[in-house]
Amino acid sequence: MLDLRRRQFILALGGAAVWPLAAGAQQPATPVIGYFASGTPEGFSDFLRALRQGLKESGYVEGENLAIEYRWAENEPERLPILAADLVRRQVKVIAAMGPPASIAAVKATTTIPIVFGVPEDPVRLGLVASLARPGGNATGVNFFSAELAAKRLELLHELVPTAKRVAVLLNPTEPTIAAANLRDVEGAASAVALQIRVFNASTIAEIDTAFAALASERPDALFISGGPFFVNRRVQIAHLATRYALPAIASQRLYPEAGGLVSYGASVTDAHRQAGVYIGRILKGAKPADLPVVQSTKFEFVLNLTTAKALGLEVPPSLLARADEVIE
Repeated sequence: MLDLRRRQFILALGGAAVWPLAAGAQQPATPVIGYFASGTPEGFSDFLRALRQGLKESGYVEGENLAIEYRWAENEPERLPILAADLVRRQVKVIAAMGPPASIAAVKATTTIPIVFGVPEDPVRLGLVASLARPGGNATGVNFFSAELAAKRLELLHELVPTAKRVAVLLNPTEPTIAAANLRDVEGAASAVALQIRVFNASTIAEIDTAFAALASERPDALFISGGPFFVNRRVQIAHLATRYALPAIASQRLYPEAGGLVSYGASVTDAHRQAGVYIGRILKGAKPADLPVVQSTKFEFVLNLTTAKALGLEVPPSLLARADEVIE
């Protein structure tokens, strides 16, 4: 009798040990998404926090019920197709592609894996979707209107420097879609207010230094900084050089005045990343990109660094101060 009870006890223990393993085996695998961009992780740290916030709003937390594979082109956009192909081979559930070069590379790399993009101009014109209301394919995302607001930025810069006659435009030729859109709108706006435009190109750290040395020689009245990941990553360098050469400059993102630059105006790219995170969560829960309308940013920010304005000897009109969403002092 004792041996029989001992055997029954051991069998019961064995059965109990099996149950957790069986239950664990039935748990769904943690979904893996891919995130890639042409910049660097340091330059995108604020954006990644916002993306994770959007994912959290949809019920996903990195490291708990979601994994993220990051791929960075490190300001070498020619690497983006390789990075996109790598994520496709990895068979991630969703690809988050930020910026036109990354978004275009993702759409070319796969027609089956869902893509959530973030772009600063019309995604229809970029060939990413069939329409804003019904994207129709495997991609949808957020349009945060950087390029379309170039004319408004030039207007604000002219208000800050009303005596300006010559404005330099800093472009990155390795981000051609962004550069072309910014230049097109700036040239149109400049002709309306009789401003002369002179283009300076830079796509490396050394070329930024070279461009500012040329600017110091030519002495334009103000500087318009094109949008794009590279200039976002180099915002501290650009802000320092603009102040050093006493050059009033405007950029598209608030990160620029936060880094010591003068002024920015544009849609919140941080909020666009949050919205992208929400869309990724919806897709992971079964939504189809073809049925998710492209989100158009409605949050715009005009940020002015008053300390920098004083260092440049600029008298900021009270009307302009009153319209600023944030004044850094």
